Amino acid sequence: MLKEAWKVAIETLSWIEMQKLSEQMAFAKTIDQMHVKDVNSIRYAYGMVIETIRRKNQIDEFINQILKPENIDRFSYGLRSFLRLYVYQTRVVRNWSKIYLKEAEKIAKLGRNILGWKTIKQIEHFLGFLLTQELSIIFKGTNEVEKIGFQTFHPKWFVKYCLDLFGKKQGVSFLESNIVSLPDYIRLNTIRGSEAEILQSLLVDGVELKKIEFLKYAYEVKRTKRPLSKINSFQKGLFYIQDKASCFAAEISNPKPGNIVLDVCSAPGTKTSYLAQLMKNQGNIYSIDYSKRRSKIWKNEMIQMGVEIAYSIIADARYLFPLKVSADLIILDPPCTSTGVFSKQPSAKWRLTPQSINKMADIQWQMISNCVDKVKSGGTIVYSTCSITIEENELIIEKFLKNNIDFFLVKIEPEIGLPGLRGLTKSQRFYPNIHRSNGFFIAKLRKK
Repeated sequence: MLKEAWKVAIETLSWIEMQKLSEQMAFAKTIDQMHVKDVNSIRYAYGMVIETIRRKNQIDEFINQILKPENIDRFSYGLRSFLRLYVYQTRVVRNWSKIYLKEAEKIAKLGRNILGWKTIKQIEHFLGFLLTQELSIIFKGTNEVEKIGFQTFHPKWFVKYCLDLFGKKQGVSFLESNIVSLPDYIRLNTIRGSEAEILQSLLVDGVELKKIEFLKYAYEVKRTKRPLSKINSFQKGLFYIQDKASCFAAEISNPKPGNIVLDVCSAPGTKTSYLAQLMKNQGNIYSIDYSKRRSKIWKNEMIQMGVEIAYSIIADARYLFPLKVSADLIILDPPCTSTGVFSKQPSAKWRLTPQSINKMADIQWQMISNCVDKVKSGGTIVYSTCSITIEENELIIEKFLKNNIDFFLVKIEPEIGLPGLRGLTKSQRFYPNIHRSNGFFIAKLRKK
């Protein structure tokens, strides 16, 4: 089991770095490629990958201090991945204190078996130093921003961005919240049964839940005997794994049975399935997404959740929508930098640069501009992202209102999140350190 888990972890980290894949996509690619079936190996490998990639800057700097004047980039992708996992397992897991020599020797032996003794020989003489050096070597000569970056595992530019936006106290609190895992939330699917029936089924499946105040069907998962995706209730489509901030965005859009709804950037179907549920499977939802791969997932999700009123349209929402319709409601959840979900997708923070924010904002602006002519008078646009940057949120809404005087901002109620920034207090923001949810932004716009 251990050897297979390490092979999977090394390969997954290599794919993440080589092709800039998300951890989920890289992991799925590796499992498929290696035909891994053992559940324990898969679970163990995934845990190592997530926690290693979360700490990439700290681990890499520690390794580079040992390798001076060389650095980790001189080695192959497989060897880099092994070094990172070695430091994680022998040092991070041990809280940088206790040293277990036998464990380190066992891991080195695994490396020889997986990568070959000639490959491991390149770094073998460094392994002892990696095992004994203090973490404090990475902090020598660092400024405050760099130090916070190493302590909270974030790129230096993003640390500075957060400190400038939120101030030091709240900025550090937000950054620290990305270190820990957030609770899992589910949304009961009343298309498939009554709330009481679904709760009973989950109880039989060994799932302990806590109701989320102010939300209709959202629950926090307090305990589960098995992974949520493996239990009977999930296979039957009785619930959907969905963050509470995302549930809130669907609920405040307030779709009605019989409405015409555009769900823009709809795949993999999280919003579509909840909108159909709130509409009691009556009306029409046109779900637009440019990805054929993700749209296939969307189709499967609609079948599983019992949705009968949604229609998939494969199109790029940056350009004119290929349908003639006047919608009561448009939900736009455009691609974003995902700066609010670093806790769940830690690899994302190493792919981003400061320029990424403006590039995403340009795409978001094109998409929301294309929504203007597709919503009827008195209709609504709900704009949301899982980003905490103002460029992707408040600045987009400010620009939209300035360029479209027949729209106005609607106050979102109930006030579960915090008010938007830059005076846009009718919108709401969610933060992992305050709300124990994904970082999220929601604005509700009405056409006069």
